Amino acid sequence: MPAHTSVEEHLLALLPRLRRYSRSLTRSDADGEDLLQDCIEKALLNRDRWAGGNFRAWVTTIMTNLYRNGLRRGRRFPVLDLDAAETLASEEPASDPLERQRLAEILDSLHPDQRAVLMLVVVEGFSYAETAAIIGAPVGTVMSRLSRARAEMSARLKNRNIIHLRRQE
Repeated sequence: MPAHTSVEEHLLALLPRLRRYSRSLTRSDADGEDLLQDCIEKALLNRDRWAGGNFRAWVTTIMTNLYRNGLRRGRRFPVLDLDAAETLASEEPASDPLERQRLAEILDSLHPDQRAVLMLVVVEGFSYAETAAIIGAPVGTVMSRLSRARAEMSARLKNRNIIHLRRQE
């Protein structure tokens, strides 16, 4: 973070990425917004604890820990929220109208640890080392979870493809 940029300005610039990540964790627009708000509040209150380095990784770590703490307290998140999942898909129109829905359902069905790693590495662009620091796990665990998440998504997408049959002429 440049010295002339305030914490508030930097957080404001990170909002779209943090919102996407919070929604992917909670699988809900409303819960995602609550998590985002809690994260921003905690980052602002603890700005003096940031030791330098990757500010985005620091804030993402705060969000990941808040989410985990919410789960430990017994907070339950909905199984599927298609509106939130649509924000994860690209802005280009899908060739298959059900493609976004299938992708959202499959992403939502992944184990939360696998989904978090997939989102951090593939969508948010964090390195394996940064992701490991964010989730508090060894790099090998990140690589393993990512590999399993990709394999699971690939297998489920393959199994859910619609096969178009043509009539013999």
